[in-house]
Amino acid sequence: MKGQGLSRRTPRRLARAHKPTAPDVKTTTPAAAGASSPAGRTAQTVFARRTPPAPSIVFDTYWRFAAERQAVYHRRIAGLQAPWTSDPILSSYKFTNAYRAADRVSQFLIRNVMYVGHFDAHDLVFRVLLFKLFNKTQTWCLLERMLGPIESKRFDVDLFDRVLSAAMQGGASIYSAAYIMPSGPVSVRRPRKHLMHLELLATLMRDGTINRLIDSKSMAEAYDILVGLPGIGPFLAYQLATDLNYSEHLAFSEMEFVMPGPGARDGLRKCFSSFGDYSEADVIRWVAERQERELSLRGLQFQSLWGRPLQLIDCQNLFCEVDKYARVAHPEIAGHSGRTRIKQRFSAHPTLSKPWFPPKWGINDRLTARSREALPDHWSFAGVGETLRLGIED
Repeated sequence: MKGQGLSRRTPRRLARAHKPTAPDVKTTTPAAAGASSPAGRTAQTVFARRTPPAPSIVFDTYWRFAAERQAVYHRRIAGLQAPWTSDPILSSYKFTNAYRAADRVSQFLIRNVMYVGHFDAHDLVFRVLLFKLFNKTQTWCLLERMLGPIESKRFDVDLFDRVLSAAMQGGASIYSAAYIMPSGPVSVRRPRKHLMHLELLATLMRDGTINRLIDSKSMAEAYDILVGLPGIGPFLAYQLATDLNYSEHLAFSEMEFVMPGPGARDGLRKCFSSFGDYSEADVIRWVAERQERELSLRGLQFQSLWGRPLQLIDCQNLFCEVDKYARVAHPEIAGHSGRTRIKQRFSAHPTLSKPWFPPKWGINDRLTARSREALPDHWSFAGVGETLRLGIED
């Protein structure tokens, strides 16, 4: 299926224009290499230019995917009926939104876990961690239905265990399939994984970890606290820090810190033939900071999240999604995982609620669920005559 979908040959104009410049890195060296400096002599300051990343053809697909995936999101929010795109790959498989906070589970977290009722900072962190350990809306609804309002002072490991164990015995899946939750090191493992996670949450309340998260001064500090917990690896710690930061009690910039996950790493390697002198996290930041330039070079109109540009977490997620997309669009370009198929097919969610985002972002007053602003009645891609429904995660 090479050549189908959003991927196109990189225009010659774009190839000529795409000569990224790398920022100067300030370093301090002795006055003369190989010679000791005289006493009191100030060392010289020099600037070394880092070698920038070298994009591949998949990097072009990255931006086309981001633009069309976001356009489809706006078409759905505007109330337009399917089909929402003519791209056969997007039409057939499940892909998350360009903006992480717009995905269905994130929307549930923001609306139903965070910004509902009146919970103090301690309760809010507790609720977010409990929800995200399972990351499944049905599990949260089950706990609320069986146990009432979820508050830290009413948390009882045995009681929550009984509810979840009964659900599993009835054939229910209590964990999301979005990512695998580890069972933790041998020292904390239990016969049932969920019991280990419940006991972990109880420990976090007893040992002051939740208070340390509330008092953290940066996303990197919150990440460091989380990544040190049993069974919480780098990818999950970054996801949890991002979720906690949706609340009104933390105020970190999403452009402050990024930690690429396994899927994003595969996407990065497909999008760049070389990282130059950049780390994986540096490349994601380089991409986020160049988004307007890259979209303009390709003549792409990107409908942002009501004025909010892509953040580091969004660009990280897009690399993960483009890794999947490229398995079909660019099968000749392999990632480290060796995966060649996209497992999840699209199945439309029956409803799509009006979106709502953390109030501190200042975009909720710009939302109009039925707005058709800048949305064409018809859309198509050159060379693609078939019109199919988009495979998305609502």
